[in-house]
Amino acid sequence: MVKVKLPDGSVLEVADGISAKELAEQIGSKLIAAAIAARIDGQLLDLAMPINGDAEVQIITVQEREGLEIMRHSCAHIMAEAICNIWPETKLVYGPAVEDGFYYDIDLGEPIRPGDFELIEQEMAEIVKGDKPFVRVEMSRDEALKKLAGDKYKIDNIKHADSDVISFYSHGTEFEDLCKGPHVPSSGRVGSFKVMSVAGAYWHGDPTQKMLQRVYGTTWPTRGELEAYLHMLEEAKKRDHRVLGKQLDLFSFNEAGPGFAFMHAKGMVIWNAIVDFWRAIHRKYGYTEIKTPIILNEELWHKSGHWDNYKENMYFTSFDGATYAIKPMNCPGGCLVYKTRKHSYREFPMRVAEVGLVHRHEASGVMHGLFRVRQFTQDDAHIFCLPEQIEPEIIGVIELSFEMYKAFGFEDFHIELSTMPDKHIGSQDIWDISTKALKDALEYKNIAYKINEGDGAFYGPKIDFHIRDCLKRSWQLGTIQLDFSMPKRFNLVYTDKDNTEKTPVMIHRAVLGSFERFLGILLEHYGGALPLWLCPEQIRVLTISEKTNDYAGVVETRLKEAQLRCSCDLSDEKIGAKIAKAHGEKLPYMLVVGPKEAGTGSVNVRVRGVKENKTIGLDDFVAVAKPKATERTFDLSF
Repeated sequence: MVKVKLPDGSVLEVADGISAKELAEQIGSKLIAAAIAARIDGQLLDLAMPINGDAEVQIITVQEREGLEIMRHSCAHIMAEAICNIWPETKLVYGPAVEDGFYYDIDLGEPIRPGDFELIEQEMAEIVKGDKPFVRVEMSRDEALKKLAGDKYKIDNIKHADSDVISFYSHGTEFEDLCKGPHVPSSGRVGSFKVMSVAGAYWHGDPTQKMLQRVYGTTWPTRGELEAYLHMLEEAKKRDHRVLGKQLDLFSFNEAGPGFAFMHAKGMVIWNAIVDFWRAIHRKYGYTEIKTPIILNEELWHKSGHWDNYKENMYFTSFDGATYAIKPMNCPGGCLVYKTRKHSYREFPMRVAEVGLVHRHEASGVMHGLFRVRQFTQDDAHIFCLPEQIEPEIIGVIELSFEMYKAFGFEDFHIELSTMPDKHIGSQDIWDISTKALKDALEYKNIAYKINEGDGAFYGPKIDFHIRDCLKRSWQLGTIQLDFSMPKRFNLVYTDKDNTEKTPVMIHRAVLGSFERFLGILLEHYGGALPLWLCPEQIRVLTISEKTNDYAGVVETRLKEAQLRCSCDLSDEKIGAKIAKAHGEKLPYMLVVGPKEAGTGSVNVRVRGVKENKTIGLDDFVAVAKPKATERTFDLSF
């Protein structure tokens, strides 16, 4: 008998060699019905795997992220088999789970088209109906190479495998695929699925290699969840920030600068409103603001560690016989500002913010509107502090972040703590101390968080803030990164109480991340119908006829005196067309003025999204609208 420790701390005595599936059966019938895989001593494995010796075991269900990813990867295998059944000459390359679904790269002489998706789904349904078990077979690397001789894609996968034990999975008698696993117990456990799209993809992402076909799919535990996801995608299409940006005349892109956004006048109104609020809240939390150069010499980037760890994402230029880099991050410049004078322990914490323009090289295939660009403005800040100030400073950043997100209407967040990656600088001891400090701050605030193993920055662990929009999509925004290494690299020092020189701790942090990306998120979250304080045009005055043009001018002047952003539509169009146009431009308020309103000094107010209209005095309207804009309320009602 061996002892198995479960996640709730309880311990079971079971037969040595019992499978994870048999363990789940012993725990309860409900658990085995939901079980997908198991984590045995930290390793994700198939339910069929034996438990040898004492172990910590967690049964993984499809309700957990890992379980959903396993189900999706299994569905990728089923889609691959279906494609091979329909097109036997298909050569399989690689098929992982991705966010919200999966894909499989294939080499096929003829193109797969959207019209083929239903045929693929029908073949997948037959495979799922068969409910054949996923069976794992292991062999040595040499045996696997012999088995797949002539298949250049799978041979390449074996050569890149991180283990000398190579595994294959089959689900039935005729289909087998090279795969690390784990998989669901049987093909009938992949939930409700749909083939979504097909695109071109170079092998290894290398444009010098062959163009493959990448077939995307998605699967969800239930039909209802799949339909909800498909509905969300339809809603997302309507809210696409690239479409809204053009429709509302906010920004554009041009081949003269691929990946560089051109902000239009109306877009800049939103931009400046965001930046003004950002500056106000940072003053409240005790930050000062600096600005550092965009281009700095190569030596600086060697010193910071970016040359060795981030060079492939940087742009370079040369002049005066020297090499320079366009900054991808603001932190080295912040270190140079710190070094311009001596510092005492009494100055700490020093909270230094920067609205910093950075450039990062992104492949042309991954750029996506404002979400993935080559030039963006980061709402950056660096906090220099004493070791004993780390926890309260982290807590302060958390509180600032939550206050900002709520001001923009985001109140659904989750937090991830990312630990040391394989490629990093700094000792294990420093990483352990840094990671503990971040954990302690989160636990002090009673904030639930998820560990994201190995995803920290190369210089330190980090806390990432993820928000959910109105469609329940998750967006990573803010980050807090604790860094003991860069201050040492730059020889940053302060004079301590005992008159000795010591190195400060450096906290890198951003709240919104990229202003460009955040603008895109806002547009999609609100479908372009932004809160009053962010709208480029908050009010439009609409005349019924030219007889009231003069009064419309009086109304416009009064609104502008109250610092409300407005315009007049004095065109010859009928009032219905003017109202429809204003609605299409997502304006919060439309003020209709005719002879009656001109005679009484009033306005007929139409509110975005509200059918009813109301006539009130002009001064009464201003008295309500001005504080709504100033206080950043989401309420437009009167």
